[in-house]
Amino acid sequence: MPGAIGVLALQGGFDAHARALAAAGFGVRPVRAAEDLRGLGGLVLPGGESTTQLRLLARHGLEAAVRAFVASGAPVLATCAGLILIAAEVETPVQRSYGILDVTVARNAWGRQLDSFEAIADDGATPLVFIRAPRIRRVGPGVQVLISLEGEPVMVQQGRVTGATFHPELAPGAGGEIHRRVFAQ
Repeated sequence: MPGAIGVLALQGGFDAHARALAAAGFGVRPVRAAEDLRGLGGLVLPGGESTTQLRLLARHGLEAAVRAFVASGAPVLATCAGLILIAAEVETPVQRSYGILDVTVARNAWGRQLDSFEAIADDGATPLVFIRAPRIRRVGPGVQVLISLEGEPVMVQQGRVTGATFHPELAPGAGGEIHRRVFAQ
């Protein structure tokens, strides 16, 4: 297994990701400063509120460091708001993003907090938890769809960057299966 996996720990669901990673057998390091990225075997960009996360990344001087870490080729898992942060394009409403993963996402497109739900993916086995989740509206030619729900992509990968609209860290019995798939490569 690789070195510790970092979890961006400025806002959002970072603690649940840390628990899922530990359950999958990974060492975990919270990332709150650029130096926290040194020596990591991967990085999780968790769910939360994407505009708040953008502001906090800028305030803590982490944007360039996160971009450099992703460019290094280390595996990255971006869930919900994390996916919004790295998408090539964000709509409904439009907001700035890092343009790392060649997808277009619509914010909160599965509905409001009240509309949160659980489902089973089209593979018949993967549990999915959606909380004000984005929807993937466009998938670029270099992006592979890994998991879908009713034919719609909900987890995609481009190179070593994986984006999910759902919360694998909150799935019933979250033992880190998605985390294992992403980081044990």
